[in-house]
Amino acid sequence: MELSERQRKILAAVVEQYIATGEPVGSKSLCNALDFRVSSATVRNEMSELNRMGLLEQPHTSAGRIPSQKGYRVYIDTLMKRRPISRQEKQYLDSMILPSAYDPEKLLDGAAKVLASMTRYAAVSTTPSGENGVIRAVQLVQTSRRTAMVILMTSAGTMKSRVFHCDFDLTPEILRVFFRMLNDKLAGVPVASVTPAYMQTLAASFGNIAMMMSSALAAVADAARESMRSNICLNGEVNLLFYPEFSQEEIMHIVDFLSRPTELHRLLERHDSAPLQVFIGREIKEPELEDSSVIVSRYCIGSKDAGAIAVLGPTRMNYSKIISNMEYLSSSVGRMLTELMDLD
Repeated sequence: MELSERQRKILAAVVEQYIATGEPVGSKSLCNALDFRVSSATVRNEMSELNRMGLLEQPHTSAGRIPSQKGYRVYIDTLMKRRPISRQEKQYLDSMILPSAYDPEKLLDGAAKVLASMTRYAAVSTTPSGENGVIRAVQLVQTSRRTAMVILMTSAGTMKSRVFHCDFDLTPEILRVFFRMLNDKLAGVPVASVTPAYMQTLAASFGNIAMMMSSALAAVADAARESMRSNICLNGEVNLLFYPEFSQEEIMHIVDFLSRPTELHRLLERHDSAPLQVFIGREIKEPELEDSSVIVSRYCIGSKDAGAIAVLGPTRMNYSKIISNMEYLSSSVGRMLTELMDLD
């Protein structure tokens, strides 16, 4: 589809004015928004042609035009001017997630919360999965006279902990022995290999000390199993109630979809090589989201793709602003996780 330069500018102006006001755009008000002189009759003719091409829609006979889903796609792909993120916005985003930077799950939950607050849409994030990673280290932290915490760190950026209890006093010397034996045997082992059968073989290799370490080994196995999962952090669903584009029934369907982790995770993992993707309405291929848009920005830990942050809202989004903020936020999340896991 070939658009003239004038049609491109008119389409962009309609999209931006509709995003700003939520009202159908008429030819007279559009004339004032254009950066060139043209009569309202000419604008009406061009809008009619854009309507014929399927890029604009007319909700009512006497109303102005609004962008179609196809029109939004053309705008995002070829017409939208990126809004640079300000220094103040960067400082705000970093300050909101920095307090949680010591724990991957809390960090991703914080990212979903700040994204929902910033955009006033529903926000989602996925925590890293250790499925394709290897064990980097096993840390032990004593929590009481007979209990300690196992912290399992993987190359995929996951960090899972489990508390174990012993029927004898844990001394610093005993914990040092546990630490040395666990790291000697487990460092570099693929997380997916830590099966019950593998742990039985590992216990057998420890000889007489295996009985003393049984609860620690069980904690390691539980932590490894948990690191294989990618959890979903969801925030801001209530924000969708305030958009007139959604009927009460549509909101119920959207919230129902958001409550299904498997389907939501599958949507967020639908990505190609692009670190950021925008899915508009029917492109999402989910009946509940036919009138919604989803923006997904992926984050990396080290150089590896590790997860995503996303927003879901009506198709009438301020895409330029939201995309810039999400790109920066996902970059900050990846950087903080990389520093936490010491993967530079």
